[in-house]
Formats: sequence, C-alpha cells, structure tokens
Amino acid sequence: MVDYAKARATMVDCQVRTVDVTEYPVLDAFAAVPREEFVPDALKPLAYIDEDLLVSAPGSAPRYLMEPGPLARLVQLAQIMPTDRVLDLGPASGYSTAILATLAAHVTGVDPDAALAETARATLARLGHDNVTIVAGPLAAGHAAGAPYDVILFEGAIELLPDVISDQLADGGRIVAVVGANGLAGKATIFTRSGRTVSGRPAFNTHVRPLPEFARPKAFVF
Repeated sequence: MVDYAKARATMVDCQVRTVDVTEYPVLDAFAAVPREEFVPDALKPLAYIDEDLLVSAPGSAPRYLMEPGPLARLVQLAQIMPTDRVLDLGPASGYSTAILATLAAHVTGVDPDAALAETARATLARLGHDNVTIVAGPLAAGHAAGAPYDVILFEGAIELLPDVISDQLADGGRIVAVVGANGLAGKATIFTRSGRTVSGRPAFNTHVRPLPEFARPKAFVF
C-alpha cells in the first residue's frame, strides 16, 4: 500500500524545492493537491515519480501530466495572485488546474481531449475545486469567452505564441511558456502585456514535451 501523503511530501522536498522553488504558496499547493487522483488507476503507485505521466486513453493522441519540478518552476514564474484569473492550456486530466486553483481566484483549463476534459471536470469537482472551468476544445483558440486573463500558462513547449492567445491577456498580465523546438531544451519565458505591446524575457532553461498545436508552420526550402 502506497502512503500517498508521504510520497507527496517527498516529491515536494526532493523534486520541487531542489529546483529553486522557494515561494511558500507554490510549495503549499504542491503539498496539498493529490497527484494520484489525476492519473489512471494502474499508474497511481507511480504518481509521484520524477517523470511525465501518460494519462490519455490508448489509441488517442498522447497527453501527459508534466513532471512536478518543471511545472512548479513555471507556476512560480507566473507569480499568481489570489485575485488572478488564469487560463491553463493543455492540463490533460487537470492536475495543473488544481494546483493553479489553490493560488488563483479562477482557472479555466482548455484541453483538446474531450474524454480527459470530462475526467478533469469530475475529479476537480470531487476534490472541491469550485473555482475552475474545464473546456474541451482546440488549444490554439484559447478561451476568449473567459478573457481577459491575468495569467496564461502553457502546459508544454511552444514554438510560436499566436496573437489569438496573447490577445486574451489582460493589460499587465503574464504568459508563461517554454519556448523551444523539436523536443529540445527550451527556455522558460515570461511574456507581459503593456497596452498593445507583448514582450518576453527568458527566465531559465528547461525541457518539457511540446504542444503540437503551437508548432511553427513548416516552410518550403529550396
């Protein structure tokens, strides 16, 4: 029998604190949310390993929960306030949405896998997260109906930040994404809006799985 509470505490101490995550609200969120509730039954004993976890059904496009360390660093980079409205792009079964929901006023999670979105919706409700909305739909469209957002978080690497996403960011808001190509190490980048201008600055190097919806279109080369 796995002691999930102990495994969760070990995750925080050995996977989250060790990658320079020092802000107590973020640490408390990772200590509070039961990661095992967001993975298939067969993977529950592995819920706290230091790896991405495949949570999509066989035969569907692969969808993963991001490993805890990089996710925690991205959440810390976002500097989420208790009054913030957050857009979570690609949360799969909803673990990241639960983390964000402990920090923010409201979180909208968008995932292209309708079955996973329904699973996330049910799990979050069962765990008492009543400040979330889960939407099944294309990631590249975001969710304009809930805009503007104070924070937009990409749950995977992107090559391109589309205007349709940045247009959903509030003035003074932050977008956090890992910018990189071909599954190689990317740069965690924070983008901020000031008026009509969105500018970015790199924060640290990391590697996360890509979100194909945000790949740069292939150009023909002679």
